[in-house]
Amino acid sequence: MSSTHLEMADIFRAYGKTWRASHAGHISLAQLKVMSAIENCRTQVLGGHLLCCESCHRKHISYNSCRNRHCPKCQASSAKRWLEARQVELLPVDYYHLVFTLPQPLSNLAYYNKTRMYGLLLQVAAETLLTIGADPKRLGANLAVTLVLHTWGSALTHHPHVHGIVPGGGLSLDGERWIQCRSGYFLPVRVLSRLFRRLYLQKLGELHAQLQFFGEYSALSKEDTFREWLKPLKRIEWVVYAKKPFAGPKAVLAYLSRYTHRVAIANSRLVSADAETVSFRWKDYRLKGSQRYKVMRLATGQFIQRFLLHVLPRGFHRIRHYGFIANVRRKENLARARVLLAVDETKPNLVISLSKETTAEQCSHYYCPDCGGPMIVLEVLIRKQQPRASPAES
Repeated sequence: MSSTHLEMADIFRAYGKTWRASHAGHISLAQLKVMSAIENCRTQVLGGHLLCCESCHRKHISYNSCRNRHCPKCQASSAKRWLEARQVELLPVDYYHLVFTLPQPLSNLAYYNKTRMYGLLLQVAAETLLTIGADPKRLGANLAVTLVLHTWGSALTHHPHVHGIVPGGGLSLDGERWIQCRSGYFLPVRVLSRLFRRLYLQKLGELHAQLQFFGEYSALSKEDTFREWLKPLKRIEWVVYAKKPFAGPKAVLAYLSRYTHRVAIANSRLVSADAETVSFRWKDYRLKGSQRYKVMRLATGQFIQRFLLHVLPRGFHRIRHYGFIANVRRKENLARARVLLAVDETKPNLVISLSKETTAEQCSHYYCPDCGGPMIVLEVLIRKQQPRASPAES
């Protein structure tokens, strides 16, 4: 298969059945559901619509998408709705981007304890920012924090980390003032890193009884052994990275449009695939310039396995809000912040440039691919009914 139209769905359809057979008994139900959803996405299995262009009268069949959050083709509508909601929450201040990363030993353990350790990563990253932000020696303010969990590196390895978007300031603890941070400087990264490390290890130790240990980590099921295993992690530096502030609210939304609903690998990064290997583009962050862009070739089974490493537990929320934009009093706090900043409460109307894949997904159901005219629905195509269980014996 060439890279011109290569998609994850093509790889799963061609080689997924063989991979599932060879890994029977070692694949979770969630992973099987993701594979099935991606394989059936935009096919007659899910049904669709027969459309007709009102201008050139061309007829076109548009099959339904699977809407699975791990599917590379099904994030545009969700991302668009989410971004529209975020527009009304942006304030006319600098926004900062921070990244909190787990060290490798904990990343390995987190794979077997996704719900608890991913959730703890989000919780502790937020608590770290809110605690340091509220410290009178630092900022002395209640911050607004949006966190997005990513579990992958560019090479599809398991690399849990959290991206945080935080305005450069916050409400005073009594809610009477807006406290602005220094221009170009938010909070001290070293202080954030130390607190993040201490809180995560402390709370992880308290979760020991709820964790699962397999393979080389089986011995950690004993609490004393587990605590000894954690001790070296207290002496190493944990990566907390702060980037330069964004260039205005539009840049924040453009960034969020790329990161919030991203999946482990976009179809545009796939180069080629056959029964033996899959090639894809990746970025080596250890290098600089054009040298960091490379092509990696993996065995087909290994590529599928790496993709499925990043399937999230059912019901897990990987985008969360904390501080004064937490869901409880978000509207009230944002209104108060606008009053203190003396800005209009009218809704902004920012245009976000989406990727080519995202734009195509949004428009393919509504506009003619030939002339761009609007298309109307002539007929609804019913999805195929799949048998859910074998017939009962009479």
